[in-house]
Amino acid sequence: MQWEAVIGLEVHVQLATASKIFSGASTAFGAAPNSQACEIDLGLPGVLPVLNEKAVEMAVLFGLATHADIPERSVFERKNYFYPDLPKGYQTSQMAEPIVGPGYVDIPLEQGGIKRVRIHHAHLEEDAGKSLHEDFHGMTGIDLNRAGTPLLEVVSEPDMNSAKEAVAYLKAIHSLITYLGISDGNMAEGSMRCDANVSVRLKGEPKLGTRCEIKNVNSFRFVEKAINHEIERQIELIEDGGRVVQETRLYDPDKDETRSMRSKEEANDYRYFPCPDLLPLVLDPAYIDHLRSTLPELPDQKRERFTQQLGLSDYDAGVLSSSRALADYFDRATQLCGDAKLAANWVTGEVAASLNRDGLDITQSPVAPEQLAGLIKRLQDNTINGKAAKQVFAALWAEEAHTADEVIEAKGLKQVTDTGAIEAIIDQILQDNPAQVEQYRSAEEDKRGKMIGFFVGQVMKASRGTANPQAVNQLLKTKLDAL
Repeated sequence: MQWEAVIGLEVHVQLATASKIFSGASTAFGAAPNSQACEIDLGLPGVLPVLNEKAVEMAVLFGLATHADIPERSVFERKNYFYPDLPKGYQTSQMAEPIVGPGYVDIPLEQGGIKRVRIHHAHLEEDAGKSLHEDFHGMTGIDLNRAGTPLLEVVSEPDMNSAKEAVAYLKAIHSLITYLGISDGNMAEGSMRCDANVSVRLKGEPKLGTRCEIKNVNSFRFVEKAINHEIERQIELIEDGGRVVQETRLYDPDKDETRSMRSKEEANDYRYFPCPDLLPLVLDPAYIDHLRSTLPELPDQKRERFTQQLGLSDYDAGVLSSSRALADYFDRATQLCGDAKLAANWVTGEVAASLNRDGLDITQSPVAPEQLAGLIKRLQDNTINGKAAKQVFAALWAEEAHTADEVIEAKGLKQVTDTGAIEAIIDQILQDNPAQVEQYRSAEEDKRGKMIGFFVGQVMKASRGTANPQAVNQLLKTKLDAL
């Protein structure tokens, strides 16, 4: 039987405001437990929430970036449930009238092409606290620092059909929120979390299968693994004569499996009703137009500029535009050295490999774009060759010097372009290797090209890599052919 997965994601984005959505308490990460929860976050009697305007601005920016409808009016509601990390007994959220209406993002497909994933809506809400089960020997600790932190929950339509598509969509959302500066997107710190709704059906079947929700997955890799496991679990269950039960499940990365957490709630289980403490939010069209005018160049626009104006390949443009910080680094290096393709090669090559090796983000790169541009300029004017350039980069990365010129001077890497000096080295190499010279002379013309590599290597070794490779090749061929 041919099965098809149907996947929708609910992405919880922690907004990068300095204070909480309804109070002035700090949202800084890493504070001592329960040191950043004020009377409003705790829901003490007599307190009243005040909406954080910055959270509204960030939500609208996201809506504009995803081509969404921005309703003039939205309403906050109380979502009622009882849990230790929710001291008020309800979560202030939005349901019937969210701040962001239908929109979409386009994602790249693995086999090529683009797929449009529709966004049903995005709504503002407050986060709950955190229950800590590991450190209290049979008891549970509660940290309410996160209670009241502003979240934007982005709800997709069930438009994805594989775990890879779901990850591509999640990465597109991550890219957007970091480009907009509305979240740092740090999944390890909980700044972006994902619930995946997964069902399966026979291909061609119009009716959706029973869905299960995988709760709070916090990395791209785990999202892919959790969805793949859940797809397999549901297919095996149905093929064995069982029935999928609608429920909430947790993903266990250690065992690479999902397991049942609780039966899936419906909206009426939460007894939603309009929050009596918060007036409806009404957005003036001029306010929305103003925010639209502040939108930065977004990933799709950057990718298009990189390919059409700078001549980069689709692959390089996709890599470089995936992160705003990476794109800014590349743009700055290109601006200073004037060669986009060479800059792209270095950023996606040596820079990316070094960052990956050392576990660093581009914002932590020891080599600034100005330093990389200085290195590229010395390649362009033939001061150094490619091999020496890698030595210069390694020295800059190790912070042995501040500029490429300082490294070149200190290590004597300046390329020898004086043909007289190169000829002298070549003459000595030919004199020291008569057997190889004779082999070259007696070889057929089509085999000489490969044999010349031995002599090039010897010359480069004798010149400590500073001889101009093009000049070496040309002079060697002339001299060997003349023997």
